[in-house]
This record gives sequence, C-alpha cells and structure tokens, in this order.
Amino acid sequence: MEIELNNANFEAEVEKSAVPVLVDFWATWCGPCMMLGPVVAEIASEREGTLKVGKVNVDENPELAARFGVMSIPAVFLFRGGKVAKQAVGYMPKADLLAALGL
Repeated sequence: MEIELNNANFEAEVEKSAVPVLVDFWATWCGPCMMLGPVVAEIASEREGTLKVGKVNVDENPELAARFGVMSIPAVFLFRGGKVAKQAVGYMPKADLLAALGL
C-alpha cells in the first residue's frame, strides 16, 4: 500500500518509521513519473510489512521537494532510520531501481 505523503505526515510516516521507507517524488504532468508509478506500486505490494512506500506530489508539496533537493522527477529516495540512505532519479525498470536503492 502506498501512502500519500505531505508536510503534515512526513515526519511521522518517514522520519519516525521503524521500517525503511521508499519515497517517490512525482507529478501528474510528468510522463516518466506515470511510467514509474506502477513499478513503485508493485514494490509496495511485494514488500508490505518490511518496507513502507510513500508518494510526494511535488506540485502539492514543493517544500518537501526543496528540502530534499529534488530538481528532477521522478526521484526516489530510500530512508533508513529517518535519514536518506540512497536515491535514484529518472525512470528505470524495477530490477534497476531496487539495485540502485540497495533493496
């Protein structure tokens, strides 16, 4: 299951999470983001219970995008212990994304 992340819930859902969190920064107008969406959803269902998956719409939450230096989307971050552990930018197949994030 994917969680819609925003300024109000980011700290609780990501920074204080007991499990690693994959965060997908995306926008509705972004073609590569729309291609990556199903990949992220598949990872969410396969890793439920061991990995939390959230999505940040950069148009609705520009502060979060700025806070993490997101300049290009899609941008996928892996948080461990509330800190950014790995990140990947752009569309990539699932196997490549998992490898880039060390999952």
